[in-house]
Amino acid sequence: MRLDVYLTADELAETDRAGRVIAVIDVLRASTSIVTALANGARAVVPFEDADELMTRARQFERGDVRLAGERKMLPIDGFDMGNSPAQFTSAAIDGRTVLLTTTNGTRALIAAQGATDVVVASYVNLSAATAMLRTALRGGSDVVLACCGQDGHYALEDAACAGRFVRTVTRRLSGVAMNDAAHSCALLARSYGDEIGSIFLDSAHGRALSQAGFHDDLALCAAVDAYPIVPVFAERQITRLGSDRER
Repeated sequence: MRLDVYLTADELAETDRAGRVIAVIDVLRASTSIVTALANGARAVVPFEDADELMTRARQFERGDVRLAGERKMLPIDGFDMGNSPAQFTSAAIDGRTVLLTTTNGTRALIAAQGATDVVVASYVNLSAATAMLRTALRGGSDVVLACCGQDGHYALEDAACAGRFVRTVTRRLSGVAMNDAAHSCALLARSYGDEIGSIFLDSAHGRALSQAGFHDDLALCAAVDAYPIVPVFAERQITRLGSDRER
């Protein structure tokens, strides 16, 4: 059994995907927003690398059946229904609708992870649910990758600390799990912060930038451990809840 961490999406090569379960982590904010959207009744979330591709796909839907969501450099995209703030993904806004989403880092990493045995979305807000799924995968003999999205191709403290939290919870009381150096380092990082997730965000460059850009309230939402007991699964170009009986 292996549990490896990759610190940016660019580290994820094709050989790292085949036969593995990949958990994509973009704490601030795509992973949190996706979990929130599905918990609040979105039919599915469809990720896109760029806004033009999203708009092309949107034309295949009745306008009332979709919500266009996304950001570039933290700010909402002009003409979209919402940005990437988890506070916007309310039941009133999205229940029963498909969310088409593009973000600076998270959606690119999700698309790069395609080809794995399973691709799931993980964050603090679904820590226990995602941990249970990943532990089951390890016990079943599947190698697991925790893929941090990073920020603009660089290391992001908040994603690494969250990955470390998953390393600690997923491997608890499991013997014989081999890990790469990044997994060990992230586990130590998570241990040093403990439950002070707010401190992680305030210490991280992206967390400070979000706060300065007027999204300070998002930080509290992204730090809400186990707010939602769901696991989003990315398959056939869309993200749905694990075990969801919604039509795909």
